[in-house]
Amino acid sequence: MRLIDENGKQLGVVFLTEALKLSQERNLDLVQVTDKVEPPVCKIMSYGKYLYLQEKKKKEGKKTGALKEVKIGFNISRHDLETKAILTEKFLKKGDKVKVEMFLRGRERFHEDFARKKINEFFEILKNRIEFKTEKNLQKRGNNLTLIISK
Repeated sequence: MRLIDENGKQLGVVFLTEALKLSQERNLDLVQVTDKVEPPVCKIMSYGKYLYLQEKKKKEGKKTGALKEVKIGFNISRHDLETKAILTEKFLKKGDKVKVEMFLRGRERFHEDFARKKINEFFEILKNRIEFKTEKNLQKRGNNLTLIISK
């Protein structure tokens, strides 16, 4: 097996008995890091620390792709739509998903077709800036029009 010590220094290819002896001398564990290569890679380290690092990597993987929100007003101007598109582009480039939301108040609820046109105008601006795909299509939930996009 290929052996790595607790400091990350490679000790080369050694037999299992020799690796176990070295780990016992240092009062640490012999942990198999990967078996997908020939010879398998083992590291002299604390097994508890190894489990902690694996859990930390798992949590880091979940953090990417967070859900960010961009809210668009019913009477938003073209320039403000462009500003929101720039913000959305930054989120998408970081790997986040973006929830685009338009809240309809009072009489605005009766002009849903105008609201959909505004959202489509926003997406036309965004398409010129970055390529994206829709995770969830445009839906009306209560007084909101929402959809989720990602890169």
